[in-house]
Amino acid sequence: MGWLENVSADIVCLQEIKTPPELLPPLFNPSGFKSFFNPAVRREYGGVAVFAKKEPLRIEQKLGFERFDQEGRMLKLRYQDFTLINFYLPHGGRQKENISYKLDVYRCLLSHLNKIKNEKVILAGDFNIAHGEIDLARPKKNQKNIMFTPEERRQLHDIIGLGFTDTFRMFYKEGGHYTWWPYFANARQRNLGWRIDYFFTSDKLTKSLKDAFILTEVLGSDHCPIGVEF
Repeated sequence: MGWLENVSADIVCLQEIKTPPELLPPLFNPSGFKSFFNPAVRREYGGVAVFAKKEPLRIEQKLGFERFDQEGRMLKLRYQDFTLINFYLPHGGRQKENISYKLDVYRCLLSHLNKIKNEKVILAGDFNIAHGEIDLARPKKNQKNIMFTPEERRQLHDIIGLGFTDTFRMFYKEGGHYTWWPYFANARQRNLGWRIDYFFTSDKLTKSLKDAFILTEVLGSDHCPIGVEF
């Protein structure tokens, strides 16, 4: 909470909150923010939240895919000047047991994005895919593994093909920048990570970008925060 109140953000997006808001302790109410939640139907699973300093004009929670929507994986906040979509995309399963579900969600997502690509849109969240070899520490060893299969990587390629920009890559072209590290084998200390969390912006917003960043020093999760400044 101390980090959240001192980070000077206008909007903070959280993924995999695993709890409905009524079960949060009273202290989990950051000053200066309005809180919006989309918890999963199943307890201790999924869910997303947004803390924002300004009230949106409208809030949407459904993509139109029943299983995805029941898992509380999306919050869309419409403001006068832009639309923010906070996503938590499915992992797909270590043994790829849910990869067909994951790819179906991406197909639904791409169809939705195609309808709003000419608006001012920010896509934020955990996309559970490393796009290119530069986006993970050991690409050769993971060619056939979940989060780096050709079928998955193609989904991010298609998002960019619609006119959305990978904001971090707009500013930083080199490797070694990751947002998630496995808990085993001291992976984080050794920087054996993956970049699977993204901010994408539509063409109409990309020109307003000032910076994109990854806050690797912030602990408390197997992910670290990422951000953009306009």
